[in-house]
Amino acid sequence: MLDYIRLEVRRTLRETTFVVFGVGMPVLMYLLFTNIGGADGADAQDWKTGTMVGMAAYGALGSALATGTGVAEDKSIGWLRQLRITPMRPRDVVLGRALAGSVTVLPSVAAVLVAGALVNDVQLGAGQWTALLLLLWLGALPFTLLGIGNGYRLTAQTTGVVNVACNLGLAVIGGLWFPVSEFPDWLRTIGAYTPAHRFADLGWSATDGNAPGLGTITVLGAWLLAFGSYAVVSYRRAARTV
Repeated sequence: MLDYIRLEVRRTLRETTFVVFGVGMPVLMYLLFTNIGGADGADAQDWKTGTMVGMAAYGALGSALATGTGVAEDKSIGWLRQLRITPMRPRDVVLGRALAGSVTVLPSVAAVLVAGALVNDVQLGAGQWTALLLLLWLGALPFTLLGIGNGYRLTAQTTGVVNVACNLGLAVIGGLWFPVSEFPDWLRTIGAYTPAHRFADLGWSATDGNAPGLGTITVLGAWLLAFGSYAVVSYRRAARTV
C-alpha cells in the first residue's frame, strides 16, 4: 500500500493544474478578499485571520475532491482492472487513495497560511500555527473520500462537474467564503451541520487557542463514516463493471 500511496502522490504533485488551481487559486482569493476594502485595526486582523482559515479550508476541500477526478480518469484507462489483480482489498485501495489525497491537501493549506503570515501579518503562536495546519490537514479526509466515491461511481467528465459543484456548494453554505452569521436563520441552521463548516471550525478553534468542540468532532465523524462507506461501495460497484 505504501508504494501505491507514493505513486499517487507523485502523480498529483506533478500536475500543473493542481499547482495552479489547488494551491494558487485559494491564495489569490484570500488576498483579494482581505485587501480590497474591509475593516481597519483589530477588526481587520480578525477578518484576515478568520478568512485565512476559511480559504485554507476551501483550498483543502478542492484538493481533496480533486482526488476523485484522478480516480475517474484512472478507471477510464483500465487502472482499476490492474488494481483488482493485486492482493489489496477494496477498503485497502480506497484507504490508500484517500491517504495519498490527504498528503496532496497539505500544499493547499500551507500556501494560504504562509500568505496570511507573510502578506497579511496574521500573528499566532507557534502552537496555534502547528495545530491549525494539522487540524486542517487531517480534517480534509471526509472530502477526499467523497471525491473518491464520485470518481469510482461516475465518468471522468461527470466527476469533474460534480466535484466542482460539491466544492462550491459546500464552501458557500458552510461559511468558508462568507460568515454563516450573515445567513438567514434557516440557512444558518443548515450550514452548521455541513461538513465544510465543521471542518473550518477546527481551524477557527485553533486560532482562538481552543480545542475543537465535541459537536464539531461528532458531526465530522458522522460525515467521515458516510463518505467512507460511499467510497467503498462505489469502488466495489466499479470493480464489477470494468
